[in-house]
Amino acid sequence: MGKIVISTNVTLDGVVQDPDGQEGFELGGWFHQFVGARDLEDWTANETEEVLGAEALLLGRRSFEWFASRTPAMDVRVGREWADRMNSLPKYVVSSTLENPQWSNTTILNGDAAKEISELKRSVDGEILVYGSYQLVRTMMEQNLADELRLVVFPVVLGTGLRIFDETSDKKPLHLVNTRKIGDGLVSYAYEFVQV
Repeated sequence: MGKIVISTNVTLDGVVQDPDGQEGFELGGWFHQFVGARDLEDWTANETEEVLGAEALLLGRRSFEWFASRTPAMDVRVGREWADRMNSLPKYVVSSTLENPQWSNTTILNGDAAKEISELKRSVDGEILVYGSYQLVRTMMEQNLADELRLVVFPVVLGTGLRIFDETSDKKPLHLVNTRKIGDGLVSYAYEFVQV
């Protein structure tokens, strides 16, 4: 049985919007503004370890397109081992509009998202890693399909912007399973979703 692991970078006040500044959000670009050289090195090692432990990727369409446009050609400076693993993993993208994905090993899930993700969990043995994909993440949380949430918290408060927990219909209890410092300024938290 697969385990859905949501992994995301987040500001101290929970903003996940536009970390690289490419989306046009006025406060975007916080990833590189608030990360030092040692932080970036340790963050890359953390992300590489995480993706090496995954058996598949699950993405929403916009996140899929973002990664597909960058990952295949990534150079050594940003983590060749990470990029190679991302390229080789089976990828599942939830989309009703994507027709011809150009990234290797991609399967489109275009039916009922909750049903298709439940079937994916039954067919994959191991971690199914979710990057970005905030609309999909919210759907999975609402449908109790997510198993673990991993947050890398950046030392900045933006005060506004899209947050991973902007919309929930009910409380979502979590159980802390791990915390650790990354570099000099980042903190990683891992939580399991408590099924009630």
